[in-house]
Amino acid sequence: MSHPHEKVCQGYLELFANLRPERIPEFAEWVSEDIHFRDPFNDVRGRSKMQAILVDMFERSEEPKFTVLEHRLGGDAAFIRWHFSARLPVLGCLDVEGVSRLQFNNQGLISEHLDYWDSAPIYLKLPLLGALLRRLKGRMALPEADHSAES
Repeated sequence: MSHPHEKVCQGYLELFANLRPERIPEFAEWVSEDIHFRDPFNDVRGRSKMQAILVDMFERSEEPKFTVLEHRLGGDAAFIRWHFSARLPVLGCLDVEGVSRLQFNNQGLISEHLDYWDSAPIYLKLPLLGALLRRLKGRMALPEADHSAES
């Protein structure tokens, strides 16, 4: 027996996997009007605001591409593991792997999309901030073990 949210989940994931600017209005079929969308840079409520973030992504990057690696449905939630790539001005190529948690409402639509991914690679590529963060990262890293005393 298939999961009651499988059709919506599959439609939503297919849309992300084949996303183009002209397809952004299709989210109306899969998400609630008051969806809560959050990623490391945005935290908005409302389908129109979520769609505006996606429009902005296409305006600010070249060849953005989502690849769904796996998904799991359980109860009224789903977890998606995905890969995102794009070319960004100044920063160059971006490759990110992350996880999203989807929540389904009583109407079977997605009412929450929360992204979890490490945004540090973006900050590390920024000219001034990146240099500072790389230096800080070096100071916080565990020093290489000194194996010379183990003889």
